[in-house]
Order: sequence, then structure tokens, then C-alpha cells
Amino acid sequence: MGRRLVLWDIDHTLVDTRGVGRALFEEAFRQVTGRNMERQAKIDGLTEPVIFRETAKLHGLDAGREQFEEFAKALAECHLRRVAELRERGHALPGAVSVLTALAAVPSVVQTVVTGNILAVAEVKLTAFGLDGHVDLALGAFGEDADERTDLVRLALERAAVSASDAVLVGDTPADVRAGLDADVRVVAVASGKSSEQDLTKAGATETVPDLADTRRLVQLLAG
Repeated sequence: MGRRLVLWDIDHTLVDTRGVGRALFEEAFRQVTGRNMERQAKIDGLTEPVIFRETAKLHGLDAGREQFEEFAKALAECHLRRVAELRERGHALPGAVSVLTALAAVPSVVQTVVTGNILAVAEVKLTAFGLDGHVDLALGAFGEDADERTDLVRLALERAAVSASDAVLVGDTPADVRAGLDADVRVVAVASGKSSEQDLTKAGATETVPDLADTRRLVQLLAG
């Protein structure tokens, strides 16, 4: 059997920050722009630079790459400073630890993440909830790498030196599904966010599951 690459989304697939993520985004936005965040752009399936840029537009601001980099630095610092609050209020979604652990025991499987989060924030979230031990972040793709999720999937395949046919993406939004399919990667969609299994099936997911609770089934779907 060849190597199998599992590409995990983070927010609402593996973890739920229970509003802390938005609060930290708001804090970093205020630090960088000098404006209180009155509204935030729709975030489901978008990458951090796009969310920042679109949120800035909602406030009449034109934010370029340089300002995003300032924002990314501030956002990372906010997460590090308030990691205890993140750990207290948020949580790993049911089954996440068990599935990651079970897949790590399969010799052919390599796990990483494809996420709209910047790398520093992804690392904080995974570490806060004990999910960092079984994913290789060096192979992942993150918000600062590209604006579009499909480009992130392709970048992760390149970094892992794995063909699309030997990879599977796990995410909770139609945007995750489209990103995987556009990169010719099989998608197992989890209805643990705002989208139902019906929504995810309609988007084209190869398989859908209600959550990560059934470790045995997930291992079959992801390692097979």
C-alpha cells in the first residue's frame, strides 16, 4: 500500500473555539486598523487574508498584503497570550483525538492540515486541545500561503510529494468540499459545523458523516 495523506480542516472539523476565535480576530483587527470591528465578513470556508481584507472593506478600509502581515502577527500574539482562555472555553470536537490517534497507528497514513488559519494560529489551536502530536505541520498549507483553498490543497500535495489520488480531505463546509474536488482529492465531509450532511452531499462530498464519533468508520474511510 502506498502512502495515504489525510488533510484535515481545523475549525468546526477538529475544534470549536466557542467564540474565542472571533474575539481574538476582533482584538487583532483593532490593534492593526485602529478601528473597532463592527462586522466581520462571512468566514465559513474562507482563508484568513480574505476574511481580513473583506472585513476591512466592510469598514471602508482598503487593506493590502503588508497590512495583512501586520494583522497576522497581531493575531498570532493574541492567540499565544490568551491560550488559557481558548483552552477553557473551546474544545476538541468529540472523536477528534481518537481518530487522529487511530490513524497515526496506520503505517501508511500521514496526517496534516489544510486550513484558512495562519500557521501560528493553527499550531496554537491544535496544541491547546492536544491534537498536535499526530499531524505534520511542515506538510500542511495555511492562510498565509494562498487566498484560495484549492491552492492550499495543491500546495499540501506538493509539500507531501503525494498524488491527489493518494489523498483525502476532511472538512465541514461546502468550500472545503469544492477545494478538495477542484484539486481532484477525495473528500470526507463532516456535518459538525453549520452545514448539514445533505448540504455537504449536494456540494459533491465523496462521503459524509455526522461527526467524528465513529472512529472505526472514519479510519476505514480515511486510511482505505
